[in-house]
Amino acid sequence: MKLYYKPGACSLASHIALRETGADFSIEKVDTKEKKTESGEDYWRVNPNGYVPALRLDSDDIITEGPAVLQYIADQKPGANLAPPAGTLERARVQQYLNFVGSELHNAFSPFFGGELDDAARKKTEAGVAKRMAYLESELDDGRDYLLGDQFTVADAYLFVVANWSNHVGVDLGQWPNIARFVGRVAKRPAVQDALRAEGLLQ
Repeated sequence: MKLYYKPGACSLASHIALRETGADFSIEKVDTKEKKTESGEDYWRVNPNGYVPALRLDSDDIITEGPAVLQYIADQKPGANLAPPAGTLERARVQQYLNFVGSELHNAFSPFFGGELDDAARKKTEAGVAKRMAYLESELDDGRDYLLGDQFTVADAYLFVVANWSNHVGVDLGQWPNIARFVGRVAKRPAVQDALRAEGLLQ
């Protein structure tokens, strides 16, 4: 398998999941502005939507959209316990969190990456992020280590990546102590450390 990624982008969650499962894979960096891969491939031909992640399978089929890629990775190695079995309430919870992080939290951060924001736009964007973070803060208020309790899942990988964007856009993650502790906890996982190093985000 080959994962097309941009350092620190949402594709990092898929990168973490691949390392958590011990899968045999390679990675290729994408310049999402120029729509070119590191080897010179036209990225429009990989993903017609132009963004990451994209996962090329050994069959040459390509999967796009972060939550779909994450669930596929988890299902290839059930023993890694990155997603509960299909049809269970716990699986529905993972999908619930994946969709919330993807459609709500990720989108709330998006204006930060679209260019300079004036004061009014920044305040509006920060308020949108705070609203979504407050929900997740309350979910973690019972002291659980991860979104589903003791077990790390692909939903945690996605939340870790997006919540950590706070540190890169000038939003104080300390406003949400449960999430800040969660991010710190996930950052210590060996697979996460390896993925960060591979993307040039950690020395």
